[in-house]
Amino acid sequence: MTRQIILDTETTGISPAQGHRIIELGCIEMQNRQFTGNNLHLYFNPEREVDAGAVKVHGLTNGFLSDKPLFAAQIDEIIAYLRDAELIIHNAPFDVGFLNHEFRLVGRQYQKVESYCQILDTLVMARNKHPGQRNSLDALCSRYAIDNSSRQFHGALLDSQLLGQVYLRMTGGQTQLFADQEGGENEVANDVQRIAQNRQPLPVIEPTAEESQAHQAYLIALREKNEGQCVWDRVKP
Repeated sequence: MTRQIILDTETTGISPAQGHRIIELGCIEMQNRQFTGNNLHLYFNPEREVDAGAVKVHGLTNGFLSDKPLFAAQIDEIIAYLRDAELIIHNAPFDVGFLNHEFRLVGRQYQKVESYCQILDTLVMARNKHPGQRNSLDALCSRYAIDNSSRQFHGALLDSQLLGQVYLRMTGGQTQLFADQEGGENEVANDVQRIAQNRQPLPVIEPTAEESQAHQAYLIALREKNEGQCVWDRVKP
């Protein structure tokens, strides 16, 4: 099955066209609908000031980022990690636009992200699944009963972890959270089998004479209304 990477970024501002840069990249690897633990989490020195409004969103300050490596120093590691995967991103044009901007700044030898990976936008998926409703990450966490109480600030790795859980709920759930979780599907199946084996027979409650008479009267009324046809007559006692 396709290797999937849940990806999120934090940036110095809202648009690469205004010279804004990526300052955090968070990636969660998933294979066969199981989180593998092979994650990638990086901070970058953006070589510019972080907008005050952006700091209020993610809490990443100029001082914190000043000693972090440049994106250019990490690009080969990033591409090697993302290559041939399907990227799962919430509002993909935002993150992909910033990644492509960073790739262009490093040099022409690097192609667009779409050349290395497939892209799946969970915001588009959510809007199709829940038309007319709020489909932010917070709204989806609430809708799918995913605990996001630790999300005081936006963070690329935390948001990727939450999005991974949202994606699994939106696409049908799962039986395991981690690939190395003990027991797995066999343990779940055994538990279900034990419950079935230990279940006591359900009691059969017979209708009273009054209830039987009322039921027969109802069937007569149905036959009269439907030219003598009644589905109950097809049920064998």
